[in-house]
Amino acid sequence: MVDLSTTYLGLQLKNPLVVSASPFSKKVDTIRKLEDAGVSAVVMYSLFEEQIVHESLALDHFLSQGTESFAEALTYFPDLDHYNVGPESYLELIQKIKAAVSIPVIGSLNGISSGGWVDYARKIEQAGADALELNIYFIPASLDISSQELEQTYVDLVADVRRQIHIPLAVKLSPYFTALPQFARRLVQAGANGLVLFNRFYQPDLDIETLEVVPNLVLSSPDELRLPLRWIAMLYGRVQADLALTSGVHSGRDVIKAAMAGASVSMAASAFIANGPGKAAEMLEEIKQWMEEYEYDSIKQMLGSMSQKAVAEPAVFERANYMKVLSSFDNRMRGL
Repeated sequence: MVDLSTTYLGLQLKNPLVVSASPFSKKVDTIRKLEDAGVSAVVMYSLFEEQIVHESLALDHFLSQGTESFAEALTYFPDLDHYNVGPESYLELIQKIKAAVSIPVIGSLNGISSGGWVDYARKIEQAGADALELNIYFIPASLDISSQELEQTYVDLVADVRRQIHIPLAVKLSPYFTALPQFARRLVQAGANGLVLFNRFYQPDLDIETLEVVPNLVLSSPDELRLPLRWIAMLYGRVQADLALTSGVHSGRDVIKAAMAGASVSMAASAFIANGPGKAAEMLEEIKQWMEEYEYDSIKQMLGSMSQKAVAEPAVFERANYMKVLSSFDNRMRGL
C-alpha cells in the first residue's frame, strides 16, 4: 500500500493534493464534497486589504456622522450586524468550515501595505485557521517604484504579519522577480514557513465594440505547470521553507512531477472548477497507480528526486535548457 502522506507548514497531510484559494471555500458543502473526494487541506479564498480598509472607513463614517451637531451623538453606535458584511463574515466562515470538516483550513490574506489591516492575520488565527497564506498581489505600475523598494515592501509585510500570528505562514508569489532565489531567502528570513509558486495575475481584456476594459477570468491549463515546476526544482533544498506548487495542476501526473521537483503539496482549483469535486478522487487514484507501477512506496521517497540538486544535468533547469529546446525545434522543422 503506497503512502501518500506529506508534511506542509508543519501540518501532517494525508496526501499532497490541496485546494488552492478559490470560490470553492465560500460554501461549506462544497468543501465537504472535496474532503470526501480526498483532498488533504483547503486554502480559503482571499480576504483583501481593500475590503478591510473599506469596512474600517465605512464604520468610522457612521460612528462620527452627526457628532458636530449633537452632543448625544458621541454615544451613538450604528447597528454593527448591518455593517459587518465583509471581514467578519470571512472569520465566521472559517469557524463554520473548521466545524464541518476534519482537514486543515488555511486562511488567506491578500494585500501589499503594512498597516492596521494586518491585525486580521491574528483574527484569522483566532477563528481557527491552521495556517495563513499571504497572497501578495501587486502590479508595480508606478515609474517611481524601484525593484529594491518593492521587494523591501514585501519583506516588511511578511515580517509584520509574522509578528501577528503563531500559526505557520506561507507567502504566495508571482514569478516576476529579477533574482527570485535571493528574494525567496529574504522572505524566509522575515518569517515565512512556506512559499507558494505561483500566483496567476488575471489579465484584463479590451472590448473593441464598447471601448471598455473588461475583466477576463481564464482557467489554468496543464502547460502552466512548467514555470512553477522549474523554479521549485531550483529552490528545493536551497531555502529553508516548504514549497507548494500551484497553477497548471490538472492530473495525478502533475502532482507527481511537482513532488519530484520538490513541492510538498500541489494546489489545484481550475481542475475542480472544470470537472467538479470528484476530480480529486481521480487524481489521487492516478497517483496511486503510477506509484505502484514504478514501485514507489511513498511521496516522501520521491520528494525532490528531480530537483536541480538531484539530477545529473542541473544546468538543464537554467539557460542550457533554452538552447536544447531551440535545437529540438530546429530538428522538427527540417522535414517541413
